[in-house]
Amino acid sequence: MPLAGSQSSTASLPPDVDPVSRSRLPLPRREELDETGQKAFDHANRPGTLAGLQGPAGLQLHSPATAPHLSALNRYLRTEAGFSPALRETAILCVAREMDSQFEWVAHEQEALRVGVLPVVVEAIKHRRGIEGLPEEAALVMTLARELWREHRVQPATFAQLRDRYGVRMLMDLVILMGTYANTAAMLAVADVQVPAGSQALMPIA
Repeated sequence: MPLAGSQSSTASLPPDVDPVSRSRLPLPRREELDETGQKAFDHANRPGTLAGLQGPAGLQLHSPATAPHLSALNRYLRTEAGFSPALRETAILCVAREMDSQFEWVAHEQEALRVGVLPVVVEAIKHRRGIEGLPEEAALVMTLARELWREHRVQPATFAQLRDRYGVRMLMDLVILMGTYANTAAMLAVADVQVPAGSQALMPIA
């Protein structure tokens, strides 16, 4: 399958994509935001972020009242919910794959490998391979994501395994984490956000 979806910096952009924002929406203007929005703007535009305002944080500022709430939820899920980094990144990659979100995949593939997600797991998610032979946790998270986004229901056996492994609170937090990244993927798709300048599409899309 070809690498498709968001374009690299060397490819021509779609005609409705702003070359500055790399999306269908212009970059938010700090002076047009209220105090809360300006704080979110400064946080999104800090040095060291992957895309700064040319990514989800910039999109959220077009609905500035929601930005701090989404940021707080994301912070809790990423750092306070008790997920191991490998579990968190496996779940995020699963959502990126099921949503065909090239931007999310590019943002998280290397981070997943850095925090210990096995390359064989990354490749199985990327290429929609079976779960046979994969570590139990990765296989279970992949099954959850595939049932949620392909069948739109979770099988009793899958639910029981997740509940027994994580408990109800962490299971629900895991689903909220995945839903949060599905929401991000939806925003990225609506605005047709391109991968950051200098990056290449990494995920094959049919």
